[in-house]
Amino acid sequence: MLRALPLAALLALSACSRQAPAPPPPAPPAAPAPSTPPATQSETTPAPAPAATIQNEIQQATASQESVDNGAERPARGDASLEQMAALPAAAQLPDGKWKPGVHYDPLVPAQPTSVAPGKVEVVEVLWLACPHCYALEPYIGNWLKTKPSYVEFVRVPVMWQPIHRAHARLYYALEALGRQDLIAKAFDTIHDLAERKLPPLVGSSDDETFRVQQQFATQNGISADDFAKAYNSFTVSSNLQRAEQLTQRYHVEGVPFFVVNGKYTTDVAKAGHDCAQTTPSCGEKKLIELIGDLVATEHRH
Repeated sequence: MLRALPLAALLALSACSRQAPAPPPPAPPAAPAPSTPPATQSETTPAPAPAATIQNEIQQATASQESVDNGAERPARGDASLEQMAALPAAAQLPDGKWKPGVHYDPLVPAQPTSVAPGKVEVVEVLWLACPHCYALEPYIGNWLKTKPSYVEFVRVPVMWQPIHRAHARLYYALEALGRQDLIAKAFDTIHDLAERKLPPLVGSSDDETFRVQQQFATQNGISADDFAKAYNSFTVSSNLQRAEQLTQRYHVEGVPFFVVNGKYTTDVAKAGHDCAQTTPSCGEKKLIELIGDLVATEHRH
């Protein structure tokens, strides 16, 4: 069971990367392990759990969203050495002196299949609706989408680390199944607006309550309760969640926002802005968009 978590506290501890859950606090009896995600909320807010329980669950949930995992087991990577990265064929490397494999981006070894038609180049963003770094990147992604080449197919995949992430992923895919991309954007805005007001995201204290809170968000935005319930429990949403789980593992996602270009290259804001992020505001975001542009152009030429 996942208690309702104050989003402000959740995000204060987060850095948008995966990490091992912290040990529970000693004071109260052990709370049940989280098994349900937090729901984005509109008007009504589930009652908060005791402070110690909230702290424990915040540590577990945020650990999995935003700090690099120092102790948990990770999937084995085929591109572990910089020597392998640097040994890419010349045709697969970007212009010398501008981007370096193993520094600004990593080859994904083995390369993963894409879901786009021949002649298209796939760009995947792995994200979490409650991640502040994903939200801060939104204006840059929005501008890039207006000018990206027509051969680029942009795909978003919700990360699937812990129950809180799975809850927001189910909401994401339910709204997508209903054809309401506008409400995905609104859910994104709502969650971060709630943070400003120190209210929890769309989450309940159980699976059923999480569903009700998310259903309320949908009905307050023009979707019937029955339509939302059908989409929420549909085979399509279940299949998308399973695929997102697989991709989270296959892409070795340890932080969000995380980008995969054509199943071959991975990068993020910190890597793209490796040379300037510490000294120039927004450098990482701008460099990320520039790097993605160069990677897709390289792929399109092949």
